[in-house]
Order: sequence, then structure tokens, then C-alpha cells
Amino acid sequence: MKNSEIKILCVDDEPDILEILKYNLSNEGYDVSTAKDGKKAVEIAKGIVPNLIIMDIMMPNMDGIQACELLRLDEMFNDTIVMFLTARGEDYSHIAAYEVGADDYVQKPVKPKILVSKVKGILRRSKKNPEKEIEEIQFGNFKINRDKYKVYVDDKSISLPKKEFELLSLLCSKPDKVFKREKIMEKVWGEKVIVGDRTIDVHIRKLRGKIGDKYFKTIKGVGYKFIIEEWNFPLKFYQAHKLLEHLFSLT
Repeated sequence: MKNSEIKILCVDDEPDILEILKYNLSNEGYDVSTAKDGKKAVEIAKGIVPNLIIMDIMMPNMDGIQACELLRLDEMFNDTIVMFLTARGEDYSHIAAYEVGADDYVQKPVKPKILVSKVKGILRRSKKNPEKEIEEIQFGNFKINRDKYKVYVDDKSISLPKKEFELLSLLCSKPDKVFKREKIMEKVWGEKVIVGDRTIDVHIRKLRGKIGDKYFKTIKGVGYKFIIEEWNFPLKFYQAHKLLEHLFSLT
């Protein structure tokens, strides 16, 4: 994809910062749009479906956290990357941003070279698997479609923010395997992203509330795993298992 085909939405209530963002990103050939608050950002995003949103946290009318949360509830933004602008030392803001589905952040004051470098890096990582094969995993009444970002439990569709879905998808990729916290952080948030110690725990807690506690197990001091029980086997494996049991019972 050419830079001119990549849509970036910059959101900040400070005109000077918006001007800096637009000037430097436009010079790289990106298609740049702007908004002055979260409410306007959501409105514009629905019209253009940007590849990347760079958004301030503290804004009038609707802040960046609220805007990101709304966007992550809409499936059309499953592939949209959200990068926040934050003041140095705002640990609470960083944690809140990741909890609602942010992918990265840039500290203020914005340094154009660092900003452009981060944008190029995060866009490059997102292109590594631009065309994923349709992949569906099913364990009994639980089904996850990675291609469509869909999760079903008892045939009921459950909407998940991007990071929650990616975390669930990672755990489901190797059921009963314990994923260390460091590996989860690397795979879901990226090697260079620094998040709070409890970020993974918060996301797991939310998944347990939405999908069911029985699917997840905490390995204290290590990490988490997705649990497969007999009732949770993929149907074809479960049926084969029962058939073998029956055959052996006849001998």
C-alpha cells in the first residue's frame, strides 16, 4: 500500500499540535485528516475509516479515552490503529489508554522525527499479515474467527475491543499452553510498548466477564492459559474420543 493510500486521522484540541502533525505526516505522503475533539473524531472516522488515528487524551466534549472506547465497539475499526498523545509521566493515562484498546502512544511535546518514525514502524508491523487466511477455531460451544474478529459462545456473538480479541486469539492458538506474561506483552502490545503491570490482568478479567471464567486459568507468577476440558473439545475430536471409548468398552 502506498503512503498516499494510508489514511491518518489526527485529533487534538490544540491547533499548533494539529498543524505540526498534519504538516509532517503530509510531507511523508499520507492522506491526513484532523479533528479538534473526540466527538468530531468519531464522526470523521466513520466517514473515512482511517488506517491510523493519532489522538490526544485530554480534550473537550469527548476525551480520547471515550472516543477510543466507542471506536473499538464498532467492527469497522477492527484494523484501525490508535496511537495516543500523552504528557510525560501520565502512567494512569497510559494504562487507561491500553485498557480501551490503544496500540501505542507518543509523549508530548511532540518531536516530529520521533513521531514519523513511530508511525512508519507501527504501520509496517500492521502490514506483516495484511491478508490473513480465514481461520476459525471451535471448542464445543465456543468459536472464534480470527479473520472476521468474531467470537461466539452458545451461538451468541460477543463484541470485543481489539486488544481483548488479540489476547484471546493468542491464548486460543495453543490451548492448554501457558503463555508467559512477557510473551503475551510482546505478541499483543509489541516489544517496544511499555504498559502497566496490571494491564494483562485487567484484560483477562474483562474476558472472563464476557466469555466465561471456565475458559481461563491463571498460573501465578507465570502467566495464563486457555483451558480445554472434555466438554470443550472441538466436536470432531470429541466424537472420535467417544468412539474410541466405546470400541474399547466392547473388547
